[in-house]
Amino acid sequence: MSSREGNLEAPTRHPIDWLNPDFYDEDKLNAELERAFDICHGCRRCVSLCGSFPTLFDLIDETEDGEVHGVDKAKYGSVVEQCFLCDVCYMTKCPYVPPHPWNLDFPHLMLRAKAVDFKNGKASMRDKILSSTDTMGKFAGIPIVTEALNAVNKTSLMRGAMEVTLGVDKDAWIPEYAPKTFQQLAEASSKWPERNGDRTPGKVAIYATCFVNYNEPGIGQDLIKVLNHNEIPYVVVQKEACCGMPKLELGDLESVAANKEKNIPKLAKLAKEGYAIVTPIPSCTLMFKQELPLMFPDDADTQLVKDAMWDPFEYFIDRNKDGLLKTDFTQSLGHVSYHIPCHSRVQNVGRKTSEMLKLVPDTEVNVVERCSGHSGTWGVKKEFHDTAMKIGKPVFKAMANNTPDYISSDCQLAGHHIAQGMRENGLKETEMAHPITLIAKAYGL
Repeated sequence: MSSREGNLEAPTRHPIDWLNPDFYDEDKLNAELERAFDICHGCRRCVSLCGSFPTLFDLIDETEDGEVHGVDKAKYGSVVEQCFLCDVCYMTKCPYVPPHPWNLDFPHLMLRAKAVDFKNGKASMRDKILSSTDTMGKFAGIPIVTEALNAVNKTSLMRGAMEVTLGVDKDAWIPEYAPKTFQQLAEASSKWPERNGDRTPGKVAIYATCFVNYNEPGIGQDLIKVLNHNEIPYVVVQKEACCGMPKLELGDLESVAANKEKNIPKLAKLAKEGYAIVTPIPSCTLMFKQELPLMFPDDADTQLVKDAMWDPFEYFIDRNKDGLLKTDFTQSLGHVSYHIPCHSRVQNVGRKTSEMLKLVPDTEVNVVERCSGHSGTWGVKKEFHDTAMKIGKPVFKAMANNTPDYISSDCQLAGHHIAQGMRENGLKETEMAHPITLIAKAYGL
């Protein structure tokens, strides 16, 4: 069979076999890493995506015979640490993903390596703290703590101390904490009559996400404004836990499973009641659409939540196709530079956000489809921040094209990272706003 044979179908994902003891066997892991690295070295299509591939190719090229068997396996970790599980190599570049017989899943192999490292106690205290987003958010929700943390974040002296003690780069953008959470500010539900469409359920459950709940609740409030304007009944998911993506990126799969046990029963109940479950941050949407279903393939409730989970603009565009979305926009947005985050791209739902923005009259949308380099907690770490800014430089320049009135990304972390990169590269500063906020503004809300 040739190397290309058997790969004419759409890519598919195999379940993550994380409960199998062999998953954590280092010799078996290294054997699979060597096999995958040999395939990647012969292809090199992904060299421009992130630091993992240039690092890998340099390691192999520097050996005596230019082959992977000459690489010291102790150096494999330098490839793994550069991967932030964006999934783009799998979904958009690699010709050898299943059903191809070579069965290559680079991101989930990196996840396996991270899980082995975590199990072997290699995760730092910094990484454990940064990945505990809901714990940090609840702690920071104490008013006096919120004020203190936000003050520290703005002080160069304290940021320097954080860099030395925690390894958080002193120049990286980090979010402030809101004085009140989204769940404290939002009405828990609304009472509009339910109108189902051919494509869309007639009611929405809002899974706020850690970032919206603790850092920028205004995004969630704008989502509610848009739902209310369109007379779509909603409920806010109460006492949600983190989706688990930060822990997944760390390789802490037991914590991912623990959060799943907190979230899935509540979300499955809503799915059974006919709600579309909407998450304003794409990493969280992807966690429920892909990673948890692959970790728990036999869990019926997890699969039920997968089918009920929507990106907000995926929902709104399908709502428009059902003839049930209002397009009575009262305010042009002018020129919008919109960035598609990696975790939106790999959901394979199409360019729904830009499609929605283009419904606004007299609005021009410049779509930038490339990694910004931030990737959650990865880009704020001292050892990776410069790389994150380097990866993002083409995006910073593309976002500045035609002097936009707004820059925007579904991933608000990426949005702030892009805004910082534009400033540091001498590009014209402009207002950054989440696409949901822009749509609320266009409605005049």
